Amino acid sequence: MANSESTPSVAPPLSSKKENVTPIGSKIAELAESRTELLTRIQGLKQDLQGWRTKLDTQVKVYRDELSELKKSLNVEVEQLRSEFQELRTTLQQQQEDVTASLKNLGLQDVQPGDVKEAQDVKVEGNSEEIHALVTGEDSKEAQQ
Repeated sequence: MANSESTPSVAPPLSSKKENVTPIGSKIAELAESRTELLTRIQGLKQDLQGWRTKLDTQVKVYRDELSELKKSLNVEVEQLRSEFQELRTTLQQQQEDVTASLKNLGLQDVQPGDVKEAQDVKVEGNSEEIHALVTGEDSKEAQQ
């Protein structure tokens, strides 16, 4: 009887090994399925990344083209402004030359703004002396002598 007890005790480990083998098989199947799902997801992510790169490349090209057009437009406007400023500078120089020529014709050649004020002061002093002489009659006395 002791022998029969020992034989059944050996059998349970064999059946437990079979039970352990079955779950391992199902685990392998689950892992294989999980692996397939992960590979599918990775493939999808790769495709999404490639699509994103394509869209990004397209956007970069569009932005570069827009920036290039803006740069050209800005350069044209800057050149127009330079031309207009040059015309203004030329006009101002011509007007300055005309004013200088007019002043020369009036006898005020190369007169500085401070000199104009001094000339006005001298003129006022001279006029007051003439008025004083006329009032006192000194001018007529000088004319007689």
